[in-house]
Amino acid sequence: MQRPLAISLLTALALTLTLALAGCSADAAPEAKDTRAPTVPSGVTATAGSASTVHVMWSAATDDRAVTGYAVYREGRKVKDLPATTLMTDVVGLAPATPHRFTVRAHDAAGNVSPPSATVTATTLRAAAEDRTPPSAPRALRATADGGRAATLRWSASRDDTEVTAYDVYQADVRIHTVPGGATTARLTGLRPGTAYAFTVRARDAAENSSPDSAPADLTTATAPGAPANTAPTGLTATAAKGEITVTWTPPDTGAPVTHHELHLNGRFATTIIWGNEPPPGRATYTFPVQDPPGTRYTVTLRARLPDGTWGDFSVSRTVVVR
Repeated sequence: MQRPLAISLLTALALTLTLALAGCSADAAPEAKDTRAPTVPSGVTATAGSASTVHVMWSAATDDRAVTGYAVYREGRKVKDLPATTLMTDVVGLAPATPHRFTVRAHDAAGNVSPPSATVTATTLRAAAEDRTPPSAPRALRATADGGRAATLRWSASRDDTEVTAYDVYQADVRIHTVPGGATTARLTGLRPGTAYAFTVRARDAAENSSPDSAPADLTTATAPGAPANTAPTGLTATAAKGEITVTWTPPDTGAPVTHHELHLNGRFATTIIWGNEPPPGRATYTFPVQDPPGTRYTVTLRARLPDGTWGDFSVSRTVVVR
């Protein structure tokens, strides 16, 4: 008589638990449908870069969940779909010496689309005779941090046999900003606090010839309140010889010998540099072989292993061309 009683009791408990879970499921409110569109992209600018291209930039929109992308329109027709991380694009294949109107709209994962941004107009340059001469490199590039999330760049104007039509700002060998050819300053936003950056600038003419890179300008943005100090290696240089690249840097001051550094190429881990218990004093140097053809570009960054075993901040990046 005791065994059937135990089975009955377990059955009753299971039934009670099932009913309770069913009640909880019934009481749980379904996730509300997302019907709110992102905000309108602001700060839209359009700059003619040549007789057939216009560079369009804008500031990020916001959303109650997340912006997932942007669409760029020319004369009301969509010409580009871009991910949420992209805040600029080149519109190509345009007619020379012609005004073009651009707007930008943001969208989210639910398909909600913002109203169009303010309309901006840019007139493509006149078509010119064949031009294969690039401008000279911008000189005296300087970078000044403005708090933790912005910076201002200044440089001396380039020279060209026709006309400089734009300046392109690069970070880690990726173009991040463009200003008209008459400008010699650029304000950068959306930076991360307590982070080391290196910027270069190239001049461009109407035939899309780009100058060599300017000398790099380094800066470290201010750290957020209460955040630890930046721990990036400093003074990084990268030079190429036939079949090899040499990097030189100053390890961070961590209060203990820095025995390990990670080397990253083009944003990916390449190798760990280890010196054991007695790393070289002062500046460190490391040479590694490369087998890529001449002209291949590498972006080099480093970070150090800290005394607590974690990896510190990344250094500024340096771009080097294989010889």
